[in-house]
Amino acid sequence: MARRTLLGAAGAVAAGAVIAPPVLAATGDSERAAAGPDDTGDTGDGTTTETFPRTRAEAASGEGPVETAFPIGYVGVTWDGTDETTGGGIRLRDADGGRGTWEPLGDGGCSVANGGGVLIAAGQAAGYELRAPDGATGLRSLALDTRHGPGRKVRVPTDPTRVRGVEYLSRAAWGADEKLRFKADGTENSPTAFYPFQTVTVHHTAMANDDPDPAATVRAIYQLHAVTNDWGDIGYHFLVDEEGRVYEGRYSGDDGMPAHDKDGKVVTAFHVGGFNSGNLGIALLGTFTEQGPTEPARDALTRLVRALVRLHGVDPLARVTYTNPVNGVRKEVPEISGHQDWMATECPGAVMYQELDRLRTSVAAARR
Repeated sequence: MARRTLLGAAGAVAAGAVIAPPVLAATGDSERAAAGPDDTGDTGDGTTTETFPRTRAEAASGEGPVETAFPIGYVGVTWDGTDETTGGGIRLRDADGGRGTWEPLGDGGCSVANGGGVLIAAGQAAGYELRAPDGATGLRSLALDTRHGPGRKVRVPTDPTRVRGVEYLSRAAWGADEKLRFKADGTENSPTAFYPFQTVTVHHTAMANDDPDPAATVRAIYQLHAVTNDWGDIGYHFLVDEEGRVYEGRYSGDDGMPAHDKDGKVVTAFHVGGFNSGNLGIALLGTFTEQGPTEPARDALTRLVRALVRLHGVDPLARVTYTNPVNGVRKEVPEISGHQDWMATECPGAVMYQELDRLRTSVAAARR
């Protein structure tokens, strides 16, 4: 029987997935609500102090029921024994003890395909019950609140940040807690490694559409990837929400160039197991198996990919032979690919996958 594992630094290297700047978008309501009247202000050095809620988390094992003292925004679920979510489910509970209907765990997106856990939006529930997937053992869960925790002050750039003219939210601007990248002994869990750019891979996060607080969702994905999956950081280089806001993902240093070092090499992230180094991953927030992205998200993705294609001087319509610079493993893929071009997964969703030709054509047309 296959064993579902949490892919850490050593596991990623063994799999050939080596561990492997700027938009200042408006901060979500959850961050503003957590800020006091004296918590923001220009520091005089090109940054301003913003207050973000510290993530609260409570771990549990088994199918439950589980209750927490804080409103549950998301539930992360991991298990052993199978790589499938079939048969698995979750039922949420409200503060009055009412139970919702059983909902499937879904396909879990990139995290599941890469050996990690499922992240499910819980809508501020008071508790939940789980059903383990068929054949699963060692069921574990983590209740997360990324909206209402105690305030944590972060220094955020005062002016909008851009990469090749495309605005994006820096890690600081969406409230990334950089402490999550480090182990208890203070060492970095997944030290940065940089390799020449080869390809772009598009993903979806396989989470709820019409997200009321996408920055909170990005923080939850970060917690799942960095800590629960033990990857040491968020798995994508960039994320795009339904309003067209772009978020900086994987940490790449403090030189102001997201996803790259000063020489233009790409930091290795954790989005396509075995094919990560030199492969730049962009995730659309939401699920696109039965619907496509919003126009703002589609436009933002096109602008971002266009900027990256120009930066690296590649043909967006080409097919290329990706060569893992660590172990030499090769894979023929489109220059702009979907996750399912690399491995068995539904990501980035059937509808979004069909839209990739449109994306390639739009990017190529803008280059002429």
